[in-house]
Amino acid sequence: MSQRKLSQNDIQFLEEAMHASAQSATIRLREGEYQYSLVKTIAAFQLELFFPDVKDIIRRLYGEEKTNDIQFVRKTQTVLKKLEKSNIAKILSKRNPWELQRYALPTFRFQDSDRKFVDLATDQQLRQTENLLRSVVDQEAVERVNYGRFFAVVFALTVSYVAIIWSLVQNVVNVFVFVPALSVCAVCSVVLGKMLSETVTTR
Repeated sequence: MSQRKLSQNDIQFLEEAMHASAQSATIRLREGEYQYSLVKTIAAFQLELFFPDVKDIIRRLYGEEKTNDIQFVRKTQTVLKKLEKSNIAKILSKRNPWELQRYALPTFRFQDSDRKFVDLATDQQLRQTENLLRSVVDQEAVERVNYGRFFAVVFALTVSYVAIIWSLVQNVVNVFVFVPALSVCAVCSVVLGKMLSETVTTR
């Protein structure tokens, strides 16, 4: 399982699910039953900031071999569809046409058809997930800033390089263009090299 990058919609959905109140369900959620296992597994994935597809769920519950059983996968999808109709699971839109549908829970607490409250996460787990989500959001913000700096440096380097070439092809070299452009080019080259080396080191 590889963690997909979270979109803004994903982040918003996760935040809302963590703070949502109990939601009424039209089926029973009893521990030990298959539909409960599916819901509990989706909740576990969601606490890890991941929206699983049907094979992710089956893989965690029964192992890799079961994900190749087409009949079993279809039966599981039928139950997941039932969970959606019962206001428990939500089917998220596909990011790519070839991907399987992803599943999520709009809340971590339900009141099932027996009027019994079912908690799928403890307060501590929710706090840990909230902290994890916050760190992911902060990291993505840093990455956006770094990308902005990177393209700004590349742009300045390109402009200065063009200015140097333009200055050199003239009959008389204009020192008021050539020297500043050369200085900017040198500084940007050093900065760009440092940024690229930091990127390689972090990976």
